[in-house]
Amino acid sequence: MLKKRSIRPESGASGVDRLSPNGQPRAPGSAQIAEASAHAAARAFIARWQGVTASELSTSQSFVIQLCELLGVEAPHPMPDQRCMFEQPITFQHGDGSTSAGRVDCYKRGHFVWESKKLKAGMAAQQTGATTKTFDDALLKARQQSENCARALPAAEGRPPFVVVVVDMGHVIELYAEFTRSGATHTPFPDPRHHRIKLGQLADPAIRARLKALWTDPLGLDPARQSAKVAREVAAELAELAKSLEAAGHPPEQVAGLLTRCLFSMFAEDVGQLPAAGANWQEVEPAIIFGTLLERALDPTERHAPAPWARSRWVSARPACFCWAAAR
Repeated sequence: MLKKRSIRPESGASGVDRLSPNGQPRAPGSAQIAEASAHAAARAFIARWQGVTASELSTSQSFVIQLCELLGVEAPHPMPDQRCMFEQPITFQHGDGSTSAGRVDCYKRGHFVWESKKLKAGMAAQQTGATTKTFDDALLKARQQSENCARALPAAEGRPPFVVVVVDMGHVIELYAEFTRSGATHTPFPDPRHHRIKLGQLADPAIRARLKALWTDPLGLDPARQSAKVAREVAAELAELAKSLEAAGHPPEQVAGLLTRCLFSMFAEDVGQLPAAGANWQEVEPAIIFGTLLERALDPTERHAPAPWARSRWVSARPACFCWAAAR
């Protein structure tokens, strides 16, 4: 049956649960110790790199290596297959047929192209805490250079889903993604308002997790994959709920109407219109969830028949799917 997630604190989260039977504070668990250690490491990393004025050449690789240590991922190093390395050689193909040699500051096959930059405007931004048009224009230029490097990779390498632009050794880290890996333009990730990560934001565990995923599972950050996963899970639960309601003697039309209203209500809640629902309904893809719901609600003998939905008792729910998709 579809379950709504509790908003109560997990065990150990309340003030009472932090106390031992004799009323004394409990010793911190391993998870709390690990969290505190990670937070301290992040703060130390931020302090180490805040305001560094050394040249790009002298600091860029040190920054990446220490960032990898902070994230708990393998740092680039010489490998026989050159799958993750500094100074990846590339060849630029020019319109007149000529070529020129180049290098990628940091590269991981199937993951990202990483471009480090030292900008005068960036140092000024660090001191004032505000960016300027000159700084933004310089970042756009750096991004274009990263795109060119990604396109200059050998065809056998494939296109990386991410390009990363790092300015003034972590003062700003910008993420751009292109999950189809077809050679299209990389766009700000996760969106134009949040793709720019400032050094101080590395204290946020969610930001560190996002950067770690660049090294471990970049395609796992694809919103389309997340939407499909959430939709399949929710559809499976709804289908079981529908079957149980029908088995209890409720008419199929009433069950379909009830579930349709539930879907609209949960979606409305997650976009800020209603309180309390479980899944992140902004991530649910209507076509997937309704299609899966209709299929799983059918008897096994009906599933492989031609156009089973056309004769299904669930056909009454179909208009809601289109309404919901349009509302999104």
